[in-house]
Amino acid sequence: PYVTFPVAFVVGLVGSQLEWFLRGDPPPTAQEEKSISEQREDRKLQEIVGEDVTKVVSLKDKLEFAPRAVLNRNRPEKS
Repeated sequence: PYVTFPVAFVVGLVGSQLEWFLRGDPPPTAQEEKSISEQREDRKLQEIVGEDVTKVVSLKDKLEFAPRAVLNRNRPEKS
């Protein structure tokens, strides 16, 4: 451990500097990049721009397109 750790540290430091030199720009910091949930929210907002959000499918119509339950035990039959 007394020999391995310093050698591993130096190799890691050299590798990090070499990678930074080859890529050019340092990677963005955590404060600059958006999280996955923020990216998802932005994409959803872009999708609904220009749509009429008051038009919604009724639950009765939505029930028709839902997958059928196994052996129809969980859903009563429509009359």
